[in-house]
Amino acid sequence: MRHNRFWLIGGLLGLLLILLGVGFVFQPHTYRGTLIDPPLPIQDFQLTNQQGEKLSFFDLKGKWVLLFFGYTFCPDVCPITLAEFKQVKENLAQSAERVGFVFITVDPQRDSPEILAKHLSNFDQQFIGLTGTEEELAPVWRQFGAYREIRPMEGLDSYLVDHTARIYVLDPDLNLILTYPYDIGAKVLLEDLRHLIKGGK
Repeated sequence: MRHNRFWLIGGLLGLLLILLGVGFVFQPHTYRGTLIDPPLPIQDFQLTNQQGEKLSFFDLKGKWVLLFFGYTFCPDVCPITLAEFKQVKENLAQSAERVGFVFITVDPQRDSPEILAKHLSNFDQQFIGLTGTEEELAPVWRQFGAYREIRPMEGLDSYLVDHTARIYVLDPDLNLILTYPYDIGAKVLLEDLRHLIKGGK
């Protein structure tokens, strides 16, 4: 009798562990960013890339897009974010072909195509850098709700740019679906992107 009870208890514990394991495997993915629900459609726009060519944003349709607003003279937030983009791309391996990494300037006065190309080459030459006139860029900043303000540096003939530091994720139809604070980290971005690319919800 004791022997049978032992096997019964062992069987029930085994079944419980299996059920817990199944529940763990099939539990929904939790995104660490701010989920945009319903997704926000983004209107097309044209800017100039680092090769000096006009690029329509809708040319990126069919790819997941990781997008960031910044500037090449940025001392901290922007290079940190681009370094995270680089880590994400490297760890995505072949899946990186399905993702566009986009950097849009908030400093068109200094960020020419040549400056963008030189700066982005420090991270990944396939990253897309976009610039233009302030008149061309302003509607894009507004569409994403991106803040931008020139801050002169006292005693110097130069300035910094205070700007939105969020990271934006768009689906292959170029709907805005997620945003992240700049310091979210490459690991989180990578995990969420992998889930999205696999068709996760």
